[in-house]
Amino acid sequence: MQRLRVYARIVRVLLVVLFGLGMASLFSLYERLHLSTPDDRRQRWSQLFMARLARALPFKVTVIGNRPQQPMLWVSNHVSWTDIPLLGMLAPMSFLSKAEVRQWPVAGWLALKAGTLFIRRGGGDSQLLRQQIARHLQRACPVLIFPEGTTTDGRSLRTFHGRLLASAIDTATPVQPVAVRYLRGGKPDPIAPFVGDDDLLSHLLRLFAHDCGEVQIHLLAPIQSAGQERAALAFNAQLAIHTALFGAQPVAQPQRRAKAA
Repeated sequence: MQRLRVYARIVRVLLVVLFGLGMASLFSLYERLHLSTPDDRRQRWSQLFMARLARALPFKVTVIGNRPQQPMLWVSNHVSWTDIPLLGMLAPMSFLSKAEVRQWPVAGWLALKAGTLFIRRGGGDSQLLRQQIARHLQRACPVLIFPEGTTTDGRSLRTFHGRLLASAIDTATPVQPVAVRYLRGGKPDPIAPFVGDDDLLSHLLRLFAHDCGEVQIHLLAPIQSAGQERAALAFNAQLAIHTALFGAQPVAQPQRRAKAA
């Protein structure tokens, strides 16, 4: 019975992937014909794909809070690759992802065609990335980033990198903090986290072999970015998410950088 359930879930995900490949192929055709595909259109189609993928995953999702009514820079803690479809179904948006994802079979190509922005660790391309995110925000196209820079097991929160939030300050775009919590039996889910040297296929099969887990997505109060320093903005977002996940425990305040004379 369990094996049949796994097979049924795999078939459902494969059908969604085929749907995504069809959309991505259409975007490729537009590019070959030199037809423009606006970012907001890619984001709307991406949301449709993410919503279908999220429904195919073995999770019961609860969304707490109000969805933003204006374009924002979404900032979330990062536990698993499943964060992307679960958050991507909530609103049209683009994503910031590590460059390694671009090399993933199928998923990397889908991410590229959906308009994902890729960042290389230690690649020295932070200024270019800042400009790309700012360009999206100026076009009223929301962007989602994971400022921890990596995934965790969901039991802790790493320091947020302020440089990834600089574009929000440049464009005076509010920041939308999001706290994602995975639970299984009322306790932190040990299966959902995607960390270390785990591979996508093995992780997906482990998810499908178990009963549905629970995901709580907290859409927290937006944070105004205008006039803020990026370290302070990152700290405020981290503090809001930390409080939603773990309560009002102390978080280290970043040191204010001295201005050059």
